[in-house]
Amino acid sequence: MERNYLQEMLPFLTQIEKKRQEQFEIYFHSAPLWVMEALEVENIAAGTIFIHENEPADMIYFVGIGKVKATDYRVSGIAFDFMKPDNVIALGGMEVIMEQGTYKTTVQTETDCVLVKLSRAKYEKWLYSDPETFRLEAKLTCHSLLEEERRNRLYLFLQGADRLALLYVELYEKYNKNGTFYIKESRTSMADETGLCLKSVSRAIRKFSEAGLVTKNGSQLQISKEQYEGLKKIVTDKIDRR
Repeated sequence: MERNYLQEMLPFLTQIEKKRQEQFEIYFHSAPLWVMEALEVENIAAGTIFIHENEPADMIYFVGIGKVKATDYRVSGIAFDFMKPDNVIALGGMEVIMEQGTYKTTVQTETDCVLVKLSRAKYEKWLYSDPETFRLEAKLTCHSLLEEERRNRLYLFLQGADRLALLYVELYEKYNKNGTFYIKESRTSMADETGLCLKSVSRAIRKFSEAGLVTKNGSQLQISKEQYEGLKKIVTDKIDRR
């Protein structure tokens, strides 16, 4: 699929960073014309659930702009965020590969998003007729599952403030700009991601602030390269000790 045609079908590609553009180009480079013509682009507001666990997995989604998260509500009604994909993957693709008829998790937008939609029927037809795309999706799915399992194992080793330190380390490594990262997530979001209660999150932030490991900047928290190294040492010391 030529770049100009892909951008014609998905105009938002001209507005996003080059790395994400290239991910779309790689994923759809062998897509036949009938797949491209079946793609739908939808703008969805932040906080919208667009995939519901146990509902029919009849639509595949790709995140063009914005951030989404997968959330598990099964344990005593407590929300636990366990996946925030950074790369272009087919949300719903795992269910296709595993031949599951319903979605296996709930996914919602964290920010205002631009999503690309493709019906499951057309996605399956494309996937099973194109070995290269099938291998790519299998690779992306397995990588995502392995990374999530690795992350979950780390959280099992950590308690309280140490879990929040791990979250900050992960966010810094992914999103820092020129050695500085501004945490824009709410404390509720931090609690959902770490499995901590709001009071524990607040205590941990106060502890890190007093220790000089984060800097309060109005309503945001700021982490420098030096502070990141300090937070990372907390995590590695706890894990290596076990």
